[in-house]
Amino acid sequence: MSASAVPPAASSATPSAALPAPRPAAAREPGEPLFRVRGLTKRYGEHVVLDHVDFDVGRGECLVVLGRSGTGKSVTLRQLNGLDKPDEGSVVFDGIEITRLSEEELYPLRRRIAMLFQSGALFDSMTVFDNVAFPLREQRSLGEAEIAAKVREKLEMVRLRDAGPKMPADLSGGMRKRAALARSLALDPEVMLYDEPTTGLDPVTSATIARLIHRVQNALGVTSVVITHDIPLARLVGDRVAFLSSTRSRFTFTGTWEEAEASDDRELADFLAAREEADVVA
Repeated sequence: MSASAVPPAASSATPSAALPAPRPAAAREPGEPLFRVRGLTKRYGEHVVLDHVDFDVGRGECLVVLGRSGTGKSVTLRQLNGLDKPDEGSVVFDGIEITRLSEEELYPLRRRIAMLFQSGALFDSMTVFDNVAFPLREQRSLGEAEIAAKVREKLEMVRLRDAGPKMPADLSGGMRKRAALARSLALDPEVMLYDEPTTGLDPVTSATIARLIHRVQNALGVTSVVITHDIPLARLVGDRVAFLSSTRSRFTFTGTWEEAEASDDRELADFLAAREEADVVA
C-alpha cells in the first residue's frame, strides 16, 4: 500500500490556534457525552444514506453500531473524525463543532481520535516497527530511543512483541489487524474508532481480536465506537448498541443489550436473530 492511501498523520507543527481548547475535566458535567451528533444527514446524489441521525457517545463507553450492509455505518463513523463531511447536521466533539473545521484545523483533533480501518491500512514497504513508529516520527517531538520504547510498549499491548522486524506481507490477517491497532494506539488517543475490525477473519481470529479490543478498552479507558456485523464481538465490547435501519436511514434503537433484546423493533430483532443463527451454523 502506498503512503498516499493512508489519511495524513497529525503533525505537531500544525497550527491549532483556531481550535477551542478542551475544557478542564473539573468543568465537565458528570456523564456529559464526548460526542453529540444531531441531525446528521448525508446524501450521495439522490440517495439518502443518513437521514437526520441523532446520537451521543459517552466518555469512556463503547458504542457498537449495527446494521445491514450498505446502511451507512462506515459513513457515520467517518463523520466522527472529519474524514467525511455531512450535508446537514452537527457533530460536536468535546465542545468543538468539527463539521466546520478545515483539514488543517482537524489535525490536532485526529491526534485524539484514532481510527482502525477495515483494511488495516499498513504501509507495505515498512516493517511493523516502522509502521507503528510512523505517527510518532511525524510528531517530531520524541527521540528515536523514546520512539522505540513506545513502539515496543504498543506491540506488547497487542501481543506482537517479536513482530517489529517483519513486513506486513509476512503476517497473518489477524496479526496485520493487531499491528494496525498498535499503530492506532501509538499517540495514546482518547477515542478509538473501529471500522469492521473482524471483517475477513476466521471465527477463532475474530474472537481473538474481540478480546483484544475489550482488553484495550478496559486497560486504557478510551471512548470507542465499533462498526461491526460480528455479534459476538459486539456483545463482548459494547456498553450500548445502536441499530441503523436500512429502511429509515437513521438509528431506530439505541440502548443496552438487555434493552435491545426486549425491543419491539422488528428490524433489529430480525437482524440479531439472523446473525446469531449464522454464528451457530459457522
